[in-house]
Amino acid sequence: MKKILIVKANYYNKISQKLSITSIKFLKKNKFKISEIEVPGIFEIPIVIRNNINKFDGFVSLGCVIKGQTPHFELICKSTFNAIMSLTVSYNKPIGNGIITAFNIKQAYQRCGIIKSNKPNKGLEAANAVLSILKNGPKKI
Repeated sequence: MKKILIVKANYYNKISQKLSITSIKFLKKNKFKISEIEVPGIFEIPIVIRNNINKFDGFVSLGCVIKGQTPHFELICKSTFNAIMSLTVSYNKPIGNGIITAFNIKQAYQRCGIIKSNKPNKGLEAANAVLSILKNGPKKI
């Protein structure tokens, strides 16, 4: 049974919880063993993944950043996303990115399913990405 670690940033706890519930439900339905670690914000996600990289088959990163009046949004998002991509490429491990980047709380609520929307739940998207990588390995021709 494949093991997945969900790393959940709780800065926007209501949003992260909704992302987590959706991810866990999907992964359990697909027979994955799941663990979860909570961190204060998205910036801490890459170090937790790095510290656990050899213990799990894949990872799901969850959280939310909402744009404010300063460049903090761009700096935090870019550095976190680059670190996640670097880890997935360096260690050949799938890391689903379920971090919502939104201009306001309404957009974030739509992307996690708190408000009904035609937008997909980012937690589900991230879990599905990991599942698709793990289940679609090389095929013999």
